[in-house]
Amino acid sequence: MDFAVAADRTRLAWRSEGYGSPLLLIAGQATALTGWEPIVPELAESFRVIRFDHRGIGKSDEGPSEYLSTREFAADALTVLDAAGVRRAHIYGHSMGGRVAQWLAIDHPDRVGALILAATSAGGFLGKNRDPEATRALTSGDPEQLQPLFFDEDWAAEHSDAVRTFFTARASKPAKRRHFRASKEHDARSSLGTIRAPTLILHGTDDVLTPLDNALVLRELIPHSVLVKIADGRHGFHLDHPETLDWIRRFIARKVPNI
Repeated sequence: MDFAVAADRTRLAWRSEGYGSPLLLIAGQATALTGWEPIVPELAESFRVIRFDHRGIGKSDEGPSEYLSTREFAADALTVLDAAGVRRAHIYGHSMGGRVAQWLAIDHPDRVGALILAATSAGGFLGKNRDPEATRALTSGDPEQLQPLFFDEDWAAEHSDAVRTFFTARASKPAKRRHFRASKEHDARSSLGTIRAPTLILHGTDDVLTPLDNALVLRELIPHSVLVKIADGRHGFHLDHPETLDWIRRFIARKVPNI
């Protein structure tokens, strides 16, 4: 485990595994770098995989700010890339991490190779077509309520340790509130048309936390982006649908073979 230091002196925990083109993984709200564990070994066969804890999560400091935004989280991601000695990386963001990744591609196009957006939204639209019961489950933070919204039942039963790790990241209640607000208030719709990174949008057809309509908006607003709908995928398909890793590898190899 290494630590990057942000401009406000907040320490950000990060880890690097594997060799090859850098691939930065950006987790969702209140989710630690350990939540990526089920897919890191396979990704590390093709990429130098870099992952980190958002401020206030896992081993990272909370930092002094009472108000956070997805754009500020993007600045933290750049701090991690700098600490890792990486000038340009492919970016893979899940849920809130996908919203953070959008700002990286908008504000720092020279730092982004391929952009992979999983189970995420452009903002503004998020939650308006979400089942109120799903919102209540999300705000409860209760793993028993959240698990069926994220993962296939059989996969969750076979990977109980991974599921437990995913939902039990260290995070204070204030940190969780800051994350939730940052994710909810994200809105990059007016800027997505400036993205030039080859963009792969992955979205589950059965995602009730971020319904599929959100992916259609991203596809419309990001030039030349590609949308792949994951049949029966829920909000955590990035873990329980490993076939998505092949799509990511093929997309990067075709669009940005060298960085």
